[in-house]
Amino acid sequence: MMEPERICRKCDTLSPQGAGFCNMCHAPFPPPITGAGPESSSASAMNNADPLGNPGVSAFSGGGGTSGEASKTSSMRAAPMLFFKDAEQQNVRLSIILFVSMFALFALLGIGIGEFFGDALAGVGLAAILYVILAGTAFFNGSKIVLSFHEAAKADPVKHQQLLNIVEEMSIASGLLPPKVYVMPVDGMNAFAAGRNPKDAVVAVTQGLLDNLNREELQGVIAHEMAHIKSRDTMFNIHIAVLVGAIFLISNAFLRGSALRGGRRMRSSGGSGKAQLIIMVLALLLAVLAPLAAKILQMSISRQREYLADAAAAGFTRNPLGLASALSKISGGNVEVPGENKGTQHMFIINPLSKLNETKSDLMATHPPTPLRIKRLQAMAGLAQG
Repeated sequence: MMEPERICRKCDTLSPQGAGFCNMCHAPFPPPITGAGPESSSASAMNNADPLGNPGVSAFSGGGGTSGEASKTSSMRAAPMLFFKDAEQQNVRLSIILFVSMFALFALLGIGIGEFFGDALAGVGLAAILYVILAGTAFFNGSKIVLSFHEAAKADPVKHQQLLNIVEEMSIASGLLPPKVYVMPVDGMNAFAAGRNPKDAVVAVTQGLLDNLNREELQGVIAHEMAHIKSRDTMFNIHIAVLVGAIFLISNAFLRGSALRGGRRMRSSGGSGKAQLIIMVLALLLAVLAPLAAKILQMSISRQREYLADAAAAGFTRNPLGLASALSKISGGNVEVPGENKGTQHMFIINPLSKLNETKSDLMATHPPTPLRIKRLQAMAGLAQG
């Protein structure tokens, strides 16, 4: 009798039959109950068969050797697959929830400060005007500013022919127009994508990346950046950065001077003094905590978008292990770029300001831990460490 699909109690993700762990959060499942009948024997034979139907040969052993030989040449084992679409859908849902939470926080800050001064609607209106001004500046000049920060120059058609060919291939795979391609003349290994929409998109890689990655690995990196463009992460990042900036500006302005003037107004009021005091305390708490909450939400969104881009890149290349190998090489080397700063750190495939020995998630981290990203990509290929 076939075992039903398994649902993780931790994250409610559906995993294939016989899965030993959750494909999304990697929480272990209880061992399945196995029988000694012909069904279990045939299932075991199928698990050890290669794609051409030769029994007793692992699909991931790299050839027609025995399973003993395969274990000597590889530390990988077959594992339940994490499907591209499943990973994409879960990360999209989480990103939407976090993005809506960010807007709600922004609106709440405007309402709270506006109410403190006696007009909540005016507070929201002023916050919206500030957002429009900041967003307009970033929307029309963001790519040029970022490229100049990091000293990126247009790729040379002769010197960087392989890079341009790979970008063309991934454009076809993703269904997008080829973006403009730039190269940063540094030894560090990194890459980023920018642009307000796919028509104006740019992709930039470092010379170190071109020198150290093979074609499959470079294809995985470019596919990752194309995934950011296709899912509008480049525009998404602009809106998130503007929201965070606006929250910081409004909170700082309120804390620096407005609270004092409002306090004088409160003391001059009559019987409504207690109500004014409560409003003042709430507004001050909101102004202090909102920037921190906004930053945490921004980093959470950034991490989810990285997972989404990894999953989409695996779909474009049909080779998750190419990107996994690239991430392993990049994280094990130099990731620094010219002009690296906190304002653009979230745009890169690996944060150029992060410590290379990062092993666990952090609320303020722009990217998920690289080992976990690699593990998920291996799960998409049906592999796991072991």
